[in-house]
Amino acid sequence: QVQLVESGGGLVQAGDSLRLSCAASGRTFSSHAMGWFRQAAGLEREFVAAILWSGGNPYYADSVKGRFTISRDNAKNTVYLLMNSLKPEDTAKYSCAIRQGDISTSRHYYDYWGQGTQVTVSS
Repeated sequence: QVQLVESGGGLVQAGDSLRLSCAASGRTFSSHAMGWFRQAAGLEREFVAAILWSGGNPYYADSVKGRFTISRDNAKNTVYLLMNSLKPEDTAKYSCAIRQGDISTSRHYYDYWGQGTQVTVSS
């Protein structure tokens, strides 16, 4: 089992920045990818960004490209999502997920999920 715990969410003004963290514990896959997804009220969960544990192949949804940056720490047990130039439409619960193998933009291919952290951006 893998446990994922997100942190760093909060209430911010439009244009502000937040850095979300996702700490992984327990038994992780030997080769895996980490993804960030978000779900706004009344909408389906959508892909935000993903990266390999190795740090390779960062990939972003068009809606956040150029504003968000995904990265992992040196110990490769925590993945970050730096969110710049936040907009009200970024308001959502952000969850991290892990899957075995390569990066995927589909939530259906991720095996374990954190409970999420709420990001609210006011105008």
